[in-house]
Amino acid sequence: MAVAAGTFIAGENPLSDQLTLFLLQVVIIVTLSRFLAFLLGFIRQPRVIAEVVGGILLGPSALSRWPAFKDTIFPKESLPKLNLIANFALIFFLYIVGLEIDPTSLRRKLKQSASISLTGIILPFVVGIAISKIIYDAYGDQSVPFYSFFVFIGVAISITAFPVLARILTELKLMTQIVGQTTLAAAAVDDAIAWTLLILVVALINNPSNAVQAIYVFLVTIGWGLLMWFLARPILTKMVQRSRHENGASQTNLLAIFLLICISAWFTQAVGVHAIFGGFLAGLVTPHDRGFSHKLTEKIQEFVGVLLLPLYFAYSGLNTNISTLTDGKAWGLTVLVIAVAIAGKVVGCTAAAKMTGFNWRESFAVGFLMSCKGLVELVVLNLGLQAGVINTKVFTMFVIMALFTTFITTPIVRWIYPESMYKAPINSITDDVVVDTDPTQKNANGEVLPVANGDAASVHSNEKVSVTEEVPVAEKKQSSVDTIV
Repeated sequence: MAVAAGTFIAGENPLSDQLTLFLLQVVIIVTLSRFLAFLLGFIRQPRVIAEVVGGILLGPSALSRWPAFKDTIFPKESLPKLNLIANFALIFFLYIVGLEIDPTSLRRKLKQSASISLTGIILPFVVGIAISKIIYDAYGDQSVPFYSFFVFIGVAISITAFPVLARILTELKLMTQIVGQTTLAAAAVDDAIAWTLLILVVALINNPSNAVQAIYVFLVTIGWGLLMWFLARPILTKMVQRSRHENGASQTNLLAIFLLICISAWFTQAVGVHAIFGGFLAGLVTPHDRGFSHKLTEKIQEFVGVLLLPLYFAYSGLNTNISTLTDGKAWGLTVLVIAVAIAGKVVGCTAAAKMTGFNWRESFAVGFLMSCKGLVELVVLNLGLQAGVINTKVFTMFVIMALFTTFITTPIVRWIYPESMYKAPINSITDDVVVDTDPTQKNANGEVLPVANGDAASVHSNEKVSVTEEVPVAEKKQSSVDTIV
């Protein structure tokens, strides 16, 4: 039997085979990102930081500066295939992002969250336009229309990383606090507006000489989203409700969701924006009945988040070249971008939060949480890089900004709004404090304290306490609280 080419036995380099090379790339990328996530976990950093840093280390900023490593592990001809698989993973990740935004649940905190979100978008967007002129004159591609450039920079400055923010809030135990719930709702509104603007930006970039056609592409995409909401969503809802399977996650329903994601992604790609917008829209219209959305998230996130998504960050790292920032001017603009990104969000969102009833500590916590960029920023930047609206130098400047703003979020919020200042946990559905029916009380060491019969009867009422005043933290520690997030 003949020995296949590109194998050890044939005496040839096995990496000459495309599949062998890709599998080695996957092993290196996933192993490095997991190792860095383990190390950065000691300082409570989200995994996205490790994945982005791992991609940068594999790119021309570090290991790929050595021609032997670059030509052997990440040769130029292998990058398009890596990009294709990374974008396929990104479609499903954006589906999860859309899935985590439940439009029906936003109505409960719409007034408060919308004011924070709109202020947190408008102010950074306006300031972003101001600095975009400086960046455009210094390092921008003059063949790109300035209106496309400044709208893109405005979106990049004003966006909030909804998925990373949700994980930070969980780690900080803020998901049961009104601060965390309002911030998450505001980030959802923020992302919805930003992605809508981004659709317009991509349409303008892909149709530079025909603004009317760009608007037409934008409207068709919005129309597609409305069609899925009013046509596909009711059908999916009935399928989930009638399913005999637990959580409605039958194979038929899962197949329907998979086809919906692919069809929606195909449509938005074919119409002239990007396939990831189709994945995002499919997530928005997926019903949340019977815990269906949670089951889908579990099934998709394990494979996409652990294996495929690190490939996307590695590809981003291969496009990030810190060595292009060779002079003081480039680093000065990088610092300016970081300062504007933080100040715009913190000032705008803090002021809006204060006006909606939060105290100053809570307001600043909301401001810094909303300034977190994370992996959504990288998605936006890669879209701009692929469309040609920004070059590698500008891309690198904004990647550094995304890393810095995400890195500082957890320690600053812990310092501004420590857990000792938390109020009574809130039920995210009813906005009530839900008191556990267990009549036992415990001291600081977790030991059960004796309870008088009258006290036990009053606690054992299983009634919800309306949130009309603050419950002291010391009192909160003496009762077990059951919260639905």
